Amino acid sequence: MAELQTRKTKASAAAFLNAIEDEQKRKDCKAVAAIMQKLTKAKPAMWGPAIVGFGNSKYVYPDGREMDWMELAFAPRKGNITLYVIGAYKECEPLLKKLGKYKRSGSCLHIKHLSDVDLPTLTKLIAASLKHVRKTYPPA
Repeated sequence: MAELQTRKTKASAAAFLNAIEDEQKRKDCKAVAAIMQKLTKAKPAMWGPAIVGFGNSKYVYPDGREMDWMELAFAPRKGNITLYVIGAYKECEPLLKKLGKYKRSGSCLHIKHLSDVDLPTLTKLIAASLKHVRKTYPPA
């Protein structure tokens, strides 16, 4: 089995965010980071070269393998900001209907700009995901 590339690193999340070239994306990412930090009460950490994660949990695969993982995370991508937050699908569906303009793939939420979504709804969605993660996966 290939080794997992997404691991917590010692790189500075603040430096990573400050290096985002597009000013609006940089501001949006800093706002998302502030929400996630407030909810998790954890400082941001880099997971791999381009994911900003918060908190630590133990992800357990169906076959029993375990890996360290973040509770919440996001990544600034070329065309959008990807939030790794939709774990509790049933709880998230009503919130997603009120969120605004986004795309979804798996447990990822893709937002072009924070101005495209309702920020209080996004915050509730992130909080619901965190609750689901903490209930489902033990802290690392």
